[in-house]
Amino acid sequence: MAQKPAIPKGTRDFLPVHVARRNYIFNTIQSVFKNYGFSPIETPSFELSSTLMGKYGEEGDRLIFRILNSGDKMKKADVDALAADNLPRFANSLADKALRYDLTVPFARFVVQHQNELTFPFKRYQIQPVWRADRPQHGRYQEFYQCDADVVGSDSLLYEVDFVQLFDEVLYALQIPNFTIKINNRKILSGIAEITGEHDKLITITVAIDKLDKIGKEGVIKELQDKGVSAEAIKAIQPLLSLQGNNEELLAFMTHFLASSSIGTQGIEELQFVLDKVNLLGLKRAKLEFDVTLARGLNYYTGAIFEVKANGVKMGSICGGGRYDDLTGLFGMSGLSGVGISFGADRIYDVLTELDLFPKEVDEGLEVLFVNFGEKEADAALQLIKQLRENGVSSEIYPESAKLKKQFKYADDKGVNFTAIIGESELANGSVVLKNMTTGEQQELSHASFINYFTHG
Repeated sequence: MAQKPAIPKGTRDFLPVHVARRNYIFNTIQSVFKNYGFSPIETPSFELSSTLMGKYGEEGDRLIFRILNSGDKMKKADVDALAADNLPRFANSLADKALRYDLTVPFARFVVQHQNELTFPFKRYQIQPVWRADRPQHGRYQEFYQCDADVVGSDSLLYEVDFVQLFDEVLYALQIPNFTIKINNRKILSGIAEITGEHDKLITITVAIDKLDKIGKEGVIKELQDKGVSAEAIKAIQPLLSLQGNNEELLAFMTHFLASSSIGTQGIEELQFVLDKVNLLGLKRAKLEFDVTLARGLNYYTGAIFEVKANGVKMGSICGGGRYDDLTGLFGMSGLSGVGISFGADRIYDVLTELDLFPKEVDEGLEVLFVNFGEKEADAALQLIKQLRENGVSSEIYPESAKLKKQFKYADDKGVNFTAIIGESELANGSVVLKNMTTGEQQELSHASFINYFTHG
């Protein structure tokens, strides 16, 4: 009995319409990346395990897909480690390569490895798939694309300003009608922990604050209590859980709140710079909001933090990013600050689908299908098809002289825009009957007029 075809959980097949829509998203993002001076790079789909392991924390390491060694390398498996129940060491001896978990750590490796070939500040973009052994569920896949842009080799805040503009430009180009760019600064979060006297609980405090929109004020307070944060610190934090106002009002409050913290004050100054420059330049559609509860990637970011949400759609963030220091220090090249962002192509796809925002032309398939009436008629059609293709008009002929009903069904199923008919009479007088498959309108044209219809409108 033949095996029933299937694909691994957490992966997807993409039909032509899906690929066309995804390429529309990728091409839109890529065009803006290029316009902002970013250059494309690519890295291998798999890296040495030593490059990836230990860079994402214990949870991240667990989600890395390992590639089993083959051939004689299998003989080098560390069976003593297995006997000693040292499973990580045993796993390392079985697999010295792994599928990339994200594009960022491979990028850090890339920069260090090619540092003498790059001009700094180095601005790169990268649109490639990544793999994570996460539990598959709605909106979460084991194979998915990331669309990243990063600048390394400068701590200038002008790049943060650029990235806010870039978010706005891309999502405006994709016609998303209502979206918010949330911004915070890791130094502000550090300042909050410092003035509460609980600096050693920075991660605990900010992770709890980050859940405010999900679990509410009381939920945050309970989590802080459960994690051992002192009553005095919780009392100091509580005003932050009810903050309201515009960016200027929030900055004024936080300036006073963090007055005794040098690192917090620095974060406020950096944030003020970005907001002032963005206000000077303006945004096409985005709303830029200072959100003191935004705390993504605390072990990773060191300065500005970004998160973008499409309003009116039940969806998490569709973009994110921030400033990081010394990422390349993981590979022995210290002191190289950077800032980067990522577009969630899969979530953006879902937003565009839900709001019916994909342009009609993205879904359009074949422009012209010639109906096949036989060899002589097909020869005439093939000559016209050659001219159409030379002018960039997609066209083909049905492969055999089948019943008209079958040929027109094929045209309907494939979403063909026009059918072209060369029968016995058309062959005799050198004409083509052109049918608009949307309106049903038909017209008979000479060969020259037929070609001119598609090449000159």
